[in-house]
This record gives sequence, structure tokens and C-alpha cells, in this order.
Amino acid sequence: MTMTTDQSKSVAAVILLAAGSGTRMKSHTSKLLHTIAGRSLLSWAVTAAQGVAPEKLVVVVGHQRDQVEAHLHDIAPDALTAVQDQPLGTGHAVAAGLDVLGAIDGEIVVTYGDVPMLTGETLRRLVNHHRQSANAVTVMTAVVDDPSGYGRILRSGDDILGIVEHRDADNAQRAINEINSGIYVFDAAVLRDGLAHLTPNNDQGQLYLTDVLAHARSRGQRIGAYVETDIWQTEGVNDRVQLAAMAAEMNQRILTRLMLDGVTIIDPKTCWVEADVSFGIDVELWPGTILRGATSIADGAIIGPDTRLVDVEVGAGASVIRSEATLAVIGEGAQVGPFSFIRPGTQLGANGKIGAFVEAKNAVIGDGSKVPHLTYCGDATIGEGVNVGAGTIFANYDSVHKHHTSVGDRSFIGSDSVIVAPVTIGDDAFVAAGSVIVNDVPGGDLAVARGRQRNIAEWVEGHRVKLANPTDSPTLPTPTASPDGSSTINATASTPKE
Repeated sequence: MTMTTDQSKSVAAVILLAAGSGTRMKSHTSKLLHTIAGRSLLSWAVTAAQGVAPEKLVVVVGHQRDQVEAHLHDIAPDALTAVQDQPLGTGHAVAAGLDVLGAIDGEIVVTYGDVPMLTGETLRRLVNHHRQSANAVTVMTAVVDDPSGYGRILRSGDDILGIVEHRDADNAQRAINEINSGIYVFDAAVLRDGLAHLTPNNDQGQLYLTDVLAHARSRGQRIGAYVETDIWQTEGVNDRVQLAAMAAEMNQRILTRLMLDGVTIIDPKTCWVEADVSFGIDVELWPGTILRGATSIADGAIIGPDTRLVDVEVGAGASVIRSEATLAVIGEGAQVGPFSFIRPGTQLGANGKIGAFVEAKNAVIGDGSKVPHLTYCGDATIGEGVNVGAGTIFANYDSVHKHHTSVGDRSFIGSDSVIVAPVTIGDDAFVAAGSVIVNDVPGGDLAVARGRQRNIAEWVEGHRVKLANPTDSPTLPTPTASPDGSSTINATASTPKE
């Protein structure tokens, strides 16, 4: 039997069991692909396994294996896979993993794909305890208030006599509250010999991995236990109730760490932050904030209330209020919201503004430029120091293709304008309010594209009674064409006949 007390040495292998059916999730998606804090259950498990630097990582798959293998390829392309073709118990599953490893010596860690709170640091402590104790097998255990459903640890002082499954335990054994987490370190030779001697001598007719411990003990080999005090790290996820409880616990741990690192969180009960979000110091998170993916928040930024950001970079001192953004960049000192919708590809420059009821998509908005109100800004490049008036529409879609608009530095777009792409507006240009721009506007020019206004003097006074009683009203004024192509009002057409 090979033993080592070198705590820096990697283990020979990790066998990660991920073949279960997960029927209690009631989902078309594999249980292992459901997420907590932005990562799949399988991803959390793989990360923990990699914490002991295994020379080989084997993931045992079974139910919905196509989904699991495809996801595994994305998160751990070097991992090996083994197939448990029939659900014949944990011993059978580990044997499938061992077959893939072939001839191997050293330590083998066995863990699970549905224990997302388990960390690599905890697995390292388990392995180090195994080495320091010169054990043949070490099992991770936990002491819980309600051990129902778990295997019980049978002890004589510090000596581990074995593990009995809940189904097979008698009343005295069921009263034991030290439970088996299902996570182990085995000497490879001990594991191989124990698996070879497994028999389905239980009420389920399965091959229990726990019986390997009893076999090792019968050979006079040392069995030890490492008691993990953080019981969340030993908890698995079997249904959506447990998934939600685990997610809430992990979220609170993330928020606690952030607050200790210098982030102000006004109401931790209503903020959700995924594991891969990064922060500077002096950030403020207000109630109802949700931060997901690879979002990064720089020093002094204020996020929320009621804001969701997904894969968004927020610069120092920026503020985002009651808004939603995805795959976007918000520059230093910029302001977003309230009620802004920022879609992928949008970049807002330093000290810029995307304001109330503005939607931006694939828009690059320069430093100091403002899109303050009621605007759709799609497929546009806007220079520095530009002001876009309320109600402006960048008409980018012709029902077949998307087209691009460029607006030069220091230009001004008047309210209620429509910019029909593709078009270029030069530096220092002005667009008059209410214009429909279909042609380029040279730099420094004023573009006016709207009908000419004509006022009919004292028209209302003569028609007030008739307007109040439309059934007696003559025909209202009709437009006629002027020589210059603009429309005018034919006042005579509305004169009452005596």
C-alpha cells in the first residue's frame, strides 16, 4: 500500500460520480447542468476536484450522458469519461471509473457531481488528513441534526468500524447523527481489491461503495474519518427545493465576502451576485440588484436599485439605476437609467449618459455624449460630446438588413428625429427637431427635413362653434401643394356657405 505525508503532492486520480438520473428535478435538463451562482453543479464539482491537482480526472456518466459529456467538454476538456450503463450502485459506478484509469497507484479521491458547496480547499484537507493518519481509506463525515436518508458512521472511539446505509440500519444505528458524505480518499490498491469483492447483499440489490470499507477493515487496514464542520459542503442537490436553498446559502456567502472586501450592500436579502462577478472597493449595491456572469464593477460605482447586469463592465464612479444591460461597457463616471435597456455590443463612454426609457443596441457612444430620453439607438457610432434629443429613433432595419449610422463629435440631434440608416452625420452638425434624415449631413451643417408650417390667422375663432358640433361642420381645411413642394392650407374650402 502506497502512503505519503507530502501535502504538496497531487493525487493519482479523482473519480467524480455523475451518472444519477436526477428524476426529482423533473427536468429535461440533466440535474448536473442546473446552476447555482452562475455555474453548473458539475462545474462546481469539477473545480473542487481540480483543487487536489489530480493526475487524471474521470467523470462517470450515465443518465442524459450526451448533455453531461458536452458540458464537460466545455468546462474540463482534458477530463476522461466512463459510462455506468446500468444504475447498479455507487460501487458499480466507481468500478466503471477505475476501469478507465487502468493500472494506477497512489491516492484516488471519490466525489460527486451534485455537491456544489464542496471546495478544493476542503478536499485538500481531506487528503492531508488521509496522509497524516496513514489511512487505507478516509471518509468525509458530518454531524447533522437530522440524519434521515444518510448512511451512518459506525465507530469505536476513533476507530471506524464501517458504514451502514439508512435502509439497512437498525433503530440503534439510525439514532447515530454522524453521516457519510459519500466523499472518500482510497489507496488505489485497497479500492481495487475492495471493489472486486463487492456483492449486492442489501435490500436494493446494489453494489455499495461503503462495503469497500468493511472489506478493508477485515484485512486489517486502517479506516479513518475526516469530520467536516461546514455541513453545507457535504450536502447534495436532489430537487429544486434543495437547489434554491443551496443557491441562497451560496449567495449569502458571496455577499458576506464582498462586504468584508469593501463593497456596501444596502439590503443583502434582495441582492444576488454570481460567483464570477468582480468588484473594486467602495461599490454600492442597492436593493433588487442582480449581477451575473463575468460582470465587473470598478471602484465607487453605484448599482441599483432594481438593476440586472449580465456580462457588463462598469467603470469607476459610474451609476446604473433601475436598468437592464447585457454584454455592454459602461464607462467611468457614466450614468445609466432609470429604465434603460442596454443590449449587447453597446459601449457608453466616460461621463456619458443613457437615460430614461432609452434602448441601445450595438451602439458605441463617445465620451461625454448623452442619449437622455425616450430613444432607440441601434447600430450607431456616436462621437464625443453629442446630444441626442428625446424621442429620436435610429431606424437601422429595412426588414432584411441592419444598417449603421455615424454621428460626428459635438453634433446635436433634435428631439423626435428619425435617422434612417445608413447615414453619416458629420462633426458639429445639427439636425432640426422633428426631422427625418435619409441623406448624409456634412459637418457644420444644419439639416431640416420636415413639412413647412403655415399659420391661418384667426381661423379658430370663426370655426369654434362648428368644431364643437361636428355634425354641422363643413369640410375642414384641405392641404394644397405650393410651388416649392410644401403643403399649405386652403382656407377658402372651409368657409361656410350662406
